[in-house]
Amino acid sequence: MTITTTADRFLTDFHEVAQIGRTDRGGVERQAATDADRQTRDWFVAFARERGWAVEVDRIGNVFARVALGEGAGSAAAGAGSAILSGSHLDSQPRGGRFDGAYGVIASLHAAAEVERRVRAGELSAIHDLVVVDWFNEEGSRFAPSIMGSSVYTGLMDCEEILGVRDLAGTSVREALDGIGYRGDTAGPAGIVGYAEVHIEQGRILEREGIELGAVDSSWYTQKLDIEVFGEQSHTGATAMADRRDALVGAAQIIMLVRDICREFTDETLVSSVGQMTVEPNSPIVVNSHVHLVADLRANDPAIVQRARDLLVERFQRVAEEELLEIRATDFDVRPNRYYPEAGVALQERVAADLGLGIRRMQTMAGHDSVAMNTVAPSVMMFVPSVDGVSHCEREFTRDEDLVNGLRALTGVLAEMVGGALDGVAYPGAAPDARAADAGRSDR
Repeated sequence: MTITTTADRFLTDFHEVAQIGRTDRGGVERQAATDADRQTRDWFVAFARERGWAVEVDRIGNVFARVALGEGAGSAAAGAGSAILSGSHLDSQPRGGRFDGAYGVIASLHAAAEVERRVRAGELSAIHDLVVVDWFNEEGSRFAPSIMGSSVYTGLMDCEEILGVRDLAGTSVREALDGIGYRGDTAGPAGIVGYAEVHIEQGRILEREGIELGAVDSSWYTQKLDIEVFGEQSHTGATAMADRRDALVGAAQIIMLVRDICREFTDETLVSSVGQMTVEPNSPIVVNSHVHLVADLRANDPAIVQRARDLLVERFQRVAEEELLEIRATDFDVRPNRYYPEAGVALQERVAADLGLGIRRMQTMAGHDSVAMNTVAPSVMMFVPSVDGVSHCEREFTRDEDLVNGLRALTGVLAEMVGGALDGVAYPGAAPDARAADAGRSDR
């Protein structure tokens, strides 16, 4: 199989999947456990079964396809033996982009097929199997929090608790997965000894610097605030202004406070936003009595996030006093900085050099399934450029040549990992001062 043929087949499949849930402006609408999400999952399963790969769906709806390569491959259909895991997610944000997540899944499928071809042709030796995954609800748009499927798989979230989470319409994760036929009864594959994921950058560093690949070495500290504003429902026409307790007015001030807090820190060190809001009763002639908001705070330095969080909570109470409201702010979905193994970063750099591609080390500000996986197995995270640095919107775009470069790099990384390149490497988010020792444990 030539590189051109592999690339062409990948691009054909990628653009075909982008038609599932396609929006009128070229994005996709495939929120978790909707019918469009089911269709992409069906496509994934068909791809795997056409190649004779064993398919497994776990109890939180993650879909796995196992390629038997390593020692004990004959029993791989039953999930035995060690394996390298690779993938991302097929769900999207509302009216989201067609590259976020889906690229990583489809690239992993084609990379796995190429690695399998090389092993069968005697061009490559493998001691581990290869498993491709579509993680459930990475986006967290329909069901909060995000990175749900990989967090349950790695034990960072409780499965039963997550199955009970409900969307804004009152449907639970359990009910939604049952509705599309993708709630399994297993814990997912055991024996995972490494993980690799390729993703669009969702920023503009690579594009600005003209570099083909990014090797992610760490992730930003993240935390969200679940905010509720309580006022009193009344008539918009008949209630005197002095008598109003308008929850939406309080929420508007909160939104601006969350945005403006970034100005109190050095430029580009803190990002923040209110990303979701529900209003009750949301009637044209009623002063609103209740607003629910979710605020997101991120920085590389946890102290910055904590300081911003404390300032915001204090200012929310001032709003409550001035507007005669009750405001409750609760911390949730707090994620520490995570550090990827030095050996995995170096592996990406070697592969890129072999392919003649430029690469730079970088952080991820966004969360990814690899962040969760890096707590249980040495994980590799690589980026390809995003045009204009935009994501989670319909004009999200990455050029075909950049998609193919990422596919080639992922294939090279997986080819080494199934041969044991990262075996024995320490993985659970080791701090930077521990990573020099980590690098010394593997020079392959």
